[in-house]
Amino acid sequence: MTPAPPTLTPGRVYRTRDFARWTSNPPRFARRLAQEGRLKPLAHGLFASPKQGRFGVVPPTDEAVMRAFLDGAPFVLTGPERWNALGLGTSASFAAQLVYNTKRSGEFQLGGRRYVLRRVAFPKQPSPEWFVVDLFQHAEQAAADRDDLTRALGEALRRGRFDAARLRTCAQEYGSRDTQQRIEEALDAARSVAA
Repeated sequence: MTPAPPTLTPGRVYRTRDFARWTSNPPRFARRLAQEGRLKPLAHGLFASPKQGRFGVVPPTDEAVMRAFLDGAPFVLTGPERWNALGLGTSASFAAQLVYNTKRSGEFQLGGRRYVLRRVAFPKQPSPEWFVVDLFQHAEQAAADRDDLTRALGEALRRGRFDAARLRTCAQEYGSRDTQQRIEEALDAARSVAA
């Protein structure tokens, strides 16, 4: 008796081997589902189940694509979208999504979007303070002046936007010596104004 055909979750990204329980040839099975319109090929053996939105088919989220592509390995999405949200005066944009992970490095085109993967240390649950350190580490890519960032961070710390102890810990764990020094300068500036 053959198993019932798969019930595909809209918006989910599948690897071809996810279909092994329904067939002895998962790549051919995935291609057939794509021809039927039940899957959309992304690349590298990844297929997305189309999710219908108000204005048509919605592409899978970056999280869904990376979860499937990295086969469940830990990752964190970072880059301008997260850096700009910190309120430190950056307004950068990239043509690719920056992804830190423990498995792969390189540039990949998946589902019409570009991802830059790097094997870099990162916390399991990144805090806003970790993203601040990450922004200092990539100031040139964010087209930000490190001196301006340091001043903006000092002001943000004075207003209580970030946890000073957590920021110092993140800088010591994940930042270069220059990043650590600049964050200490911002912490000192925030303390001296508050005193």
